[in-house]
Amino acid sequence: MGALRERAERTPASRERYIDLLRATAIVLVVLGHWLISVLEYDERGELTGHSALESQPWAYPITWLVQVMPLFFIVGGYANAASLTSHRRRGGDAATWLQNRAGRLVPPTTTLLVVLAGSALIARLSGADPDLTRMAVWVASIPLWFLSAYLVVVLLAPVMFRLHQHHGWRVPAVLVVLVGLGDLARLCGADAWGDGNFVFGWLAIHQIGFAWQGGQLSFRPQLWLPLLVGGLAVVFLLTVPGPYSISMIDVSGQRMHNASPPTLALLADTAFQLGLVLMLRDPAERWLRRARPWQAVVAVNTVVLTVFLWHMSAVLLVVGLLNALDALPTPPAATAAWWLWRLPWLVMLTVALTILVTIFGRIEVHGPRLAPAPCPPRLERVVSTVSTPIPRLGLTLAAFAAVIAGLLSNNLTPRTGNYIVGMPASGLLTYLIGATALRLSRGCRPG
Repeated sequence: MGALRERAERTPASRERYIDLLRATAIVLVVLGHWLISVLEYDERGELTGHSALESQPWAYPITWLVQVMPLFFIVGGYANAASLTSHRRRGGDAATWLQNRAGRLVPPTTTLLVVLAGSALIARLSGADPDLTRMAVWVASIPLWFLSAYLVVVLLAPVMFRLHQHHGWRVPAVLVVLVGLGDLARLCGADAWGDGNFVFGWLAIHQIGFAWQGGQLSFRPQLWLPLLVGGLAVVFLLTVPGPYSISMIDVSGQRMHNASPPTLALLADTAFQLGLVLMLRDPAERWLRRARPWQAVVAVNTVVLTVFLWHMSAVLLVVGLLNALDALPTPPAATAAWWLWRLPWLVMLTVALTILVTIFGRIEVHGPRLAPAPCPPRLERVVSTVSTPIPRLGLTLAAFAAVIAGLLSNNLTPRTGNYIVGMPASGLLTYLIGATALRLSRGCRPG
């Protein structure tokens, strides 16, 4: 606690504390949302299955206009990346070293999750576990990797997109919104493959808003937030209720065109609505965050925020597995009185499980970015010297980043059941580990 208090007290007065609050709030809401809408039941064969409560509760779809907070996470990411790039370039750094530093924060905690999941799946398979059940467990635990994959793509493109922002400003997200609209049109016409570009265009458009915020191009006066708040909400309503888009901003099985995978114009309109809301609340929130205890709480969450995000579905597996083994797992139907009463002890048990996981694995996130480059092993010194010049270093960094993203996508795009010895495609895991190792060596090793 002393170290946390000291870290909070060292915060410079110029820091936009509200950004840290939004990051922490977004991740906490994602965690609570996944936990709250989960429905567990046994099928006719007595096997445990799960689904989202939203599938049977269409009345709750408009609530997702507020609680689908991943756009806020990407806005905050844009702000943080713009601030980091500005500082890095001021010190004479280049795109390659910036990407390596960003990877040093994002990749090690992710690697830990994947290695633990793969090792657990291998042990389960060698112990005779059902392949489909093993794959399903890994698929559930790795749900957070869907959004992390998209965010890593955005980070990879951030140096280029930031330069475009500096030269062309709001014209950049305007073009991206047009591209999203064209992708939506293709999907509405049945050419879904032509809309896959929205996985990149949509999140990039939202990420650019963070660039503008960091550059002082957003106002916290009603002249901006009121039109965003009212206009964004009106457009969301028109696009979803009478329009062709799904009402829910969280993907629901069996519904018409999903809004988050990939992002749609409806999600971008929802982003405008949410942006208006957070701009409206910024000034009172900043005053509140000047108090010691609220700010210490925000600092504490942000210290392990990625660990919380990565492991929150693993906590679900641990709790469900334990209760199922004890034959003590309640499975009330969704939205019944019994289901709502079960939410409180359910959240308490999941919080305890996640706290244990964060205690074990959070130190990787806390200490990873602080590690200074160590001398290279003799066998690697010549290789590191060869790629230490700008162009080879950038090429290696881009290739390693791409390998990490490709490895994550391999797991994300694989069906939730199947026969995989480590619970996921071994080739995808190997590709990821090669990329992660290359990034680690490029960042954490220097010629002797």
